[in-house]
Amino acid sequence: MGPADIKAAARPECGGRPIRTAAEFDGWVKERSATELTEPFTFVVDTDGVLRLAPRRSEHVACAGGDRVLSAGEIGFVREAGRWVAGEVTNHSTGYCPEVESWSAVAESLDHVGLGRPSAFTHEVHFRRCPDCQDNSIVREGYYVCVFCGANLPETWNVDPADED
Repeated sequence: MGPADIKAAARPECGGRPIRTAAEFDGWVKERSATELTEPFTFVVDTDGVLRLAPRRSEHVACAGGDRVLSAGEIGFVREAGRWVAGEVTNHSTGYCPEVESWSAVAESLDHVGLGRPSAFTHEVHFRRCPDCQDNSIVREGYYVCVFCGANLPETWNVDPADED
C-alpha cells in the first residue's frame, strides 16, 4: 500500500531478520544495544507465518523483502520473570494497512518462537480505503471520515492488497 519506490527497492534477501526459534531470537537480541531494545521494532509476519524483525524506522515493505504479509506493525520487547516477552504490539503499518484480525498470525508466530505476548494488539489501528478518492485513511476516535477528501469511510476493513495488483 505504501510508496511504489520503496517497494521497488525492497529485495527478499535484504528483508528483516527471520525469527523462527527461541535461539534465533536470543541471537538477534544479543546483537542489539541496550538502548535499541528499549524501543519498538518494525515487524512483519510473512506468508509462511515467520516473524521478521527490523529496526524501528525501517519500512515494513523493506522488512518483508517486498513480499506480501499476514500482518505488520511495531513490536516492543520487555523482560518478565527472566524471559523476553512482546510487551506492546500494534498493527500500525501504513505500508500494508493490516486489519485488526491479523492478530492471529502475530500470536501464532510469537507462540511458535516461545515468546510471551498480550492477548491482542495493545494498540489497534483501523485502516480504511476511501471509496471516493481511493486514499488510505486511519480511523481515529471512531470517526469514519476520509482525512484527504472528507468522504464517509466504510465501517468494515476494505484495504485489500489484491486490489493493488
